[in-house]
Amino acid sequence: MSIQVSRLSAIAFAGAFLLAGAQAQAQVPAAAPVAAPAGVAPPQGAAPGGPVAATLTAVQPDWTKICGADPATKKEICYTTRDFGVPGAKPEDPPQPLLALAVYDPKGDDQKLIRLLLPPGLMLKPGFRFAIDKGAMETGAFEICFPNGCFAEAKVKKAVIDGMKKAEKMTVIVKNQANAEVTFFLPLDNFGKAFDGAPIDPKVLEEQQKKLQAELQKKAEEERKRLEGKGPAPAPAAK
Repeated sequence: MSIQVSRLSAIAFAGAFLLAGAQAQAQVPAAAPVAAPAGVAPPQGAAPGGPVAATLTAVQPDWTKICGADPATKKEICYTTRDFGVPGAKPEDPPQPLLALAVYDPKGDDQKLIRLLLPPGLMLKPGFRFAIDKGAMETGAFEICFPNGCFAEAKVKKAVIDGMKKAEKMTVIVKNQANAEVTFFLPLDNFGKAFDGAPIDPKVLEEQQKKLQAELQKKAEEERKRLEGKGPAPAPAAK
């Protein structure tokens, strides 16, 4: 299973969804639905189409905390987010982004929100399950899907977030098109520090997004030139 989420694009997506609803779909590049994470094999001895497990790595150097006003309630709300992906084929390759996690903290409200941005092609009705370290399994539901990804959410108490601050990992379980479980292990190191810390400066975030956009445009131009350089395939020699 794979979703092409460039660095910080999931952050932009989550923020845009908070502030502008469905307009957010333009923020995430399209991805094709597939059955299992690229480069991740089923557990040894598992039957074809059986369970799949993947230990993900963080895409960004650290978590990002963003604060703003909720358009519906006018109250301040902050979210702490990070992208996770499958390690590259080579040690020097960056991880290929696969999903994003954001934890929303409405000020003065004991109820918090865990939101996942997951790739398309999953079974929606079963929702998802998650656990913090070896804690009890919690459940969540898919809320909305776009052609290039789906949001899944779980409303939790403050105690769950307090547990995340001290935890090493979060386990997320979904089902793919073959009705097989796909398990993701997300590292939670430094989450507590970011969640309780100061939000990112809006100007810094704006500069990061501009840099990201420039990188995406550069890569698109390089790919266009590469394809143009190939030209049409030569016709087969006459016999």
